[in-house]
Amino acid sequence: MADLTFKYTILYVQNVSETLAFYEAAFGFNRGMLHESGDYGELVTGNTKLSFSSLALMTYLGKKPGTQADLNTCFEIAFETTDVPTALTKALAAGASLVQDVETMPWGQTTAYVKDLNGFLVELCSPIAL
Repeated sequence: MADLTFKYTILYVQNVSETLAFYEAAFGFNRGMLHESGDYGELVTGNTKLSFSSLALMTYLGKKPGTQADLNTCFEIAFETTDVPTALTKALAAGASLVQDVETMPWGQTTAYVKDLNGFLVELCSPIAL
């Protein structure tokens, strides 16, 4: 088996600095770094980083990025918390858009969904009881 580690996920956004500030305010993450160009930044989220790269940089690199506004939702980011209602209130106060209010799933997990300022779907969820 290969020696692989899931290091980071990069979302392509219009403005990296604004996106980092939103995630700091909405979800309480700390900024790991913002490159001096403003085209790349990371949040400290545990072992795997959540990163953002500017659409301008990705275009320059020939990656032909689209925006989330161009697409139907095809993935979600999930943040686990023991207090979904409080996390939802904080995210909405920071400017997130409500997709699904707090709900208990048939398997016992509590979830809520918002969209970030770029249109990416974010799940707020409680741990799944085993």
